[in-house]
Amino acid sequence: MATAGKPSASLPAAAAPSTSFNALDSVHFSSGNPRIEETRGVVLLHPDQPAASSSPHLPVGRKPRVCVLAVPNHMTYADFCRFCGAFVPHTLEMRIVRTDGAEDQYSVLINFDTQNSTDNFYKHFNGKQFSSLEGDVCHVRFVEDVHYTQLIEHAHSSVTSLAEQPTCPVCLERLDQDPGGILTTICNHSFHCSCISKWTDSSCPVCRYCQQQPEKSMCSICGTSENLWICVICGHVGCGRYKGGHAIEHWKETQHCYSLELETQKVWDYAGDNYVHRLIQSKTDGKLVEYNCHGGHTAENTCSLCSGDAAMSEALLNSKFEAIVEEYNDLVTSQLEKQRNYYESLLLEDKEETEKEIAAAVEKAVSIKIQKLEAKIDKCTEEKRFLEEVNGNLVKNQEKWIETIRKAQAREQAALRLKDEKIEKLQEEIRDLIAHFECQNAIAQAPDSISSDIQGGTILPVASSSSSSNSGRSSPVRGTMNGKLK
Repeated sequence: MATAGKPSASLPAAAAPSTSFNALDSVHFSSGNPRIEETRGVVLLHPDQPAASSSPHLPVGRKPRVCVLAVPNHMTYADFCRFCGAFVPHTLEMRIVRTDGAEDQYSVLINFDTQNSTDNFYKHFNGKQFSSLEGDVCHVRFVEDVHYTQLIEHAHSSVTSLAEQPTCPVCLERLDQDPGGILTTICNHSFHCSCISKWTDSSCPVCRYCQQQPEKSMCSICGTSENLWICVICGHVGCGRYKGGHAIEHWKETQHCYSLELETQKVWDYAGDNYVHRLIQSKTDGKLVEYNCHGGHTAENTCSLCSGDAAMSEALLNSKFEAIVEEYNDLVTSQLEKQRNYYESLLLEDKEETEKEIAAAVEKAVSIKIQKLEAKIDKCTEEKRFLEEVNGNLVKNQEKWIETIRKAQAREQAALRLKDEKIEKLQEEIRDLIAHFECQNAIAQAPDSISSDIQGGTILPVASSSSSSNSGRSSPVRGTMNGKLK
């Protein structure tokens, strides 16, 4: 790695790794501003050894070079230097590179002064989380070698990117004079680690190239990307009043009065109808104050920014800071009170709406139940009317059938009387016939003298006891005999 922040001009072409590197893992990387100059290469890493219960197994033949993989993009250069902490003075060079296939992450190639420092760095940071609030884990791998394969220079390259930079652009000192090491950004610009650690932005101090490519914001209502404002309370993104006016509509609906303009990074107060620069304005001299004093302290505990009358500067700074804190506290208190009233009104409205919905639901349920009961009553009434009609018809039919039965019984009794009379008459006739047949038999059995005398006679009827009992009537039986009585 060159001290100037980029590899040497003569870069070897891409070639297949030698047979001694067959067991190594290769990671393709790139660095530089894609619009100006881009460097590509391959990092050969030792295989990731499984960690034992007490201490991880370190590979044999390792070198004092490591690669920190999958660093999230939201970590700036200063954040990563603070993450490394006490190991920064033991570093010789740190290079930020892009890993192919990972747009939201970057990797860091680190050269240490001794192998002991490298091993301690590996044991301390491998598997450790970057932040306790997030789940991103630091993966450290030992580097065997780095091969630069290609250098792409664009036609419109700037003079600043091509010129050698033997000095740090921040402190203008030589890069090899700081014992804290050199950090090369993702755009191939080199700085002292102590200088870049004071740079709180994720962009490069030289070319302003940012490793975090911001997402294109748009209005959440109409989708426009011009004149956007974001609410500093809830994060709602809306367009300005000269577009669709959705940001001010959000203020009217929610009473969130502070909105940040994305283009100028200024905060507007809708209630006061002006910018809120007064939030960071000193009450002593009226100037804008930024409380951000991170001076580099030497071994003698003396601040590099502290000069002149330290007591006066500290008193002035404390007065400004107290004024800012007091005004900020008042502002936060008022905003919290407004938000409390606003949300209490929302809760009251929700409660009223809920009560109305409950009352409407109860009324609807009662009306539905009443309708069902009325329908059931109507059905029962109709069934009762039908049963009454059926009962009346059955009573009428019963009377008719009773009369019909009575007539049938009378006819049956008359038929029985006629039958009895006919039977009696037939019985009398049978008796007469029997008597006649008996008389003829008697005559036939009589002697000839008597039978001759009886022949030609007439048999007179004789009233019988049975006939006298039956209305004094008798059936005369007449017979003619072929002879005369002597």
